[in-house]
Amino acid sequence: MKIATAAYPLDWLSSWAQYEDKLAAWVAEAAGNGAELLVFPEYGAMELSTLDGAAVAADLEQSIHSVSEKMEDAAALHLRLAAEHGVHILGASAPVNSGLTRPVNRAELYTPSGKRDHQDKQIMTRFEREDWGIMGGGPLKIFDTALGRIGVLICYDSEFPLLGRALAQTDVILVPSCTEALAGYWRVRIGAMSRALENQCVAAMASIVGANEWSEAVDLNTGTGGIFGPPDKGFPGTGVLAEGTLNQPGWTYAEADLEAIAHVRASGGVLNRLHWEEQMPRVKSVTKAALC
Repeated sequence: MKIATAAYPLDWLSSWAQYEDKLAAWVAEAAGNGAELLVFPEYGAMELSTLDGAAVAADLEQSIHSVSEKMEDAAALHLRLAAEHGVHILGASAPVNSGLTRPVNRAELYTPSGKRDHQDKQIMTRFEREDWGIMGGGPLKIFDTALGRIGVLICYDSEFPLLGRALAQTDVILVPSCTEALAGYWRVRIGAMSRALENQCVAAMASIVGANEWSEAVDLNTGTGGIFGPPDKGFPGTGVLAEGTLNQPGWTYAEADLEAIAHVRASGGVLNRLHWEEQMPRVKSVTKAALC
């Protein structure tokens, strides 16, 4: 499959039609370049809060509910574009009121056949849990699609090996991200590359880019798109299939070759994915050694 992963700037929206036009242009560009799977970033849906005015967009709590209320309309738009262009789309994630005590951070996967499902973020960052009150949602999922098996680790989730290991049967792990500083971008990128290494699969990272003074939640963003694989047979020695230019809006493209993934898993120079369990007895048998 050919993957397009976004470095996506948020806009101040004056109308729903402006959002429709923006998203349609992004999807058309990626599809026009042959992409079959499009990845938008974490919290990219926060621009929808601007439709309710500056006071709502600037208020953490009000912005949550503003965006959540618009996600079904956003879903309808994504489904229409997925069908129109024959692509799978991981939509930008959003805070969603899902019936729990607090909102979750949810990304929806849309197929050209009209199907949809979602992945909730598992582990919250300090800002999400201490300031914004976003909570972890439903379990991790493996999506069986016409393109292959896809998993999603939203931003901070990519930094946890056991979450990645739960998706060991996937061919591609999508990592939508929203990172304020360069250090945050690299934490998530290193996480994405590590998950690709240990699962011997492809990981695709999308980022918000640019400044948005109208929002406390997504006010400053650093990142770019990137697509990574295991640095082994059939893949670049760096593990980098493609990477964008830092903070430059646009799509980054790369092919995720399912045959190459199967080959490296069966006969790579190393077999990280098969050797995972060998850690367990060694971890349990760690002992202290006094050298003082």
